[in-house]
Amino acid sequence: MKVLSVLFAIATIAGATFAQTPASSSQPLVLTGAIPLPNVHGRIDHFSFDPQGRLFVSALGNNTEEVIDLAAGTVGHVISGIPRPQGVAYAADVNKIFVGSDEGKLNIYDGTSYNLITSIDFGDDVDNLRYDSGAKRLYLGYGDGAIAIVDSTTNKRLDQEFKLGAHPESFQLEQSGPDIYVNVPDRKEVAAINRNTGKITRWPLKLDGNFPMALDQANHRLFIATRQPPRFVVLDTSSGHVITTSPCGQDSDDMYYDAARKRIYVVAGEGTISVFQQHDADHYSLLAKVPSAVGARTAGYFGKGRKGFERFYVAVPARADREAEVLIYTVQD
Repeated sequence: MKVLSVLFAIATIAGATFAQTPASSSQPLVLTGAIPLPNVHGRIDHFSFDPQGRLFVSALGNNTEEVIDLAAGTVGHVISGIPRPQGVAYAADVNKIFVGSDEGKLNIYDGTSYNLITSIDFGDDVDNLRYDSGAKRLYLGYGDGAIAIVDSTTNKRLDQEFKLGAHPESFQLEQSGPDIYVNVPDRKEVAAINRNTGKITRWPLKLDGNFPMALDQANHRLFIATRQPPRFVVLDTSSGHVITTSPCGQDSDDMYYDAARKRIYVVAGEGTISVFQQHDADHYSLLAKVPSAVGARTAGYFGKGRKGFERFYVAVPARADREAEVLIYTVQD
């Protein structure tokens, strides 16, 4: 009940205090508010959520992790002194915040006091993070080509890791299977890693710049977006074969799959969110290109599957005439 109370407060604030677009809009995402980031400058990277109502935003160019109170619609805390933070993951079961740094460290913070518990040095470019709560393991991409594993209870790096040969970008974990799917843009490929055996299967791509990724495990479909040219790509995870491609927004860095509505959201720095409709596993169409802001490349999807409480948050860096902010979109049927 506590989670639903927080979600109701978020929905009330986003819908009433910041309302900008009529709720009757036919757009799949409706801009209903914005949260100011008054002291944030430079590039903004990835997000993570606390189910109890906190949003963690890696302000890479600002060397801070911004902790947003979603119910209040304001920055509630700032973790400073992180050199170029990138990926972030909140592990609710152990109440820890994991933040990866472009300088090569994984910093682990207490989720209540925000005190630094420890740092693990990976040498270079700790980027995307994914948390497996069932196994209590944090997976992270780093350096010139590996996925490493950290035990979230002991904060220790495990000996096992998966070598990829080039820097990993976005990756997804199967929830009911052993596979990890990884974008490796410098090799123009997607790598499929079996966590149990360590076997790596490589699927080559003809397109460049495959950075963001989302997964529809039920239908054995992997979604990626490329930058050169900007394309939405659907792969079959049973074979690695490309099912279809379609133009999408330029300079994408985040994407999400909405299983309830069968939609894929691609966030692009050109200032749009491309929304694709999944008709079945093999057929997709562009539903809408929703305006955001130039430079807005990263996002987070909160309340997924909770009708009436779903919000899509998009980070906008500071501009000459406006401070940095997080745009709030209400997800509509």
